[in-house]
Amino acid sequence: MAPFPRIPKWIIVAFFITALIGFIDASFLAIEHYRGVVPPCSIISGCEKVTTSSYAEVFGIPLALFGAIYYFALLVLIIAYFDLKKAKILKIAALVTPIGFLASLYFVYLQVFIIKAICLYCMISAAASITLFVLGIIILRAAKRDA
Repeated sequence: MAPFPRIPKWIIVAFFITALIGFIDASFLAIEHYRGVVPPCSIISGCEKVTTSSYAEVFGIPLALFGAIYYFALLVLIIAYFDLKKAKILKIAALVTPIGFLASLYFVYLQVFIIKAICLYCMISAAASITLFVLGIIILRAAKRDA
């Protein structure tokens, strides 16, 4: 399988950069969690309430760590695509994005309606997940056209 000829390179670069931003953001939150430090929030004051809520962990593992793993997996797939130029790898990366999108929708719901506080870093991750989902749709539509 060759690279998708109809996908502009900037889409793939944007996918990589967005996954990198998400990885840095989620990794920062995970590190702060394990350090026992509440991340500083200068614009919105809800970081402490969100990151220390009962919803911030699953089985004692911070959600941010799951996010970091998700973004890292996408980074690995995109780097593999850049190296191997196999369309199937890019398609797999695009097919993974609904996981982050749906998780982000749920986490934003929790922040707004249940916890009633907003974590800026969590919203950055949500924005990254939503952007990756949209880019994933663009990639999959191009794959369908080229099939």
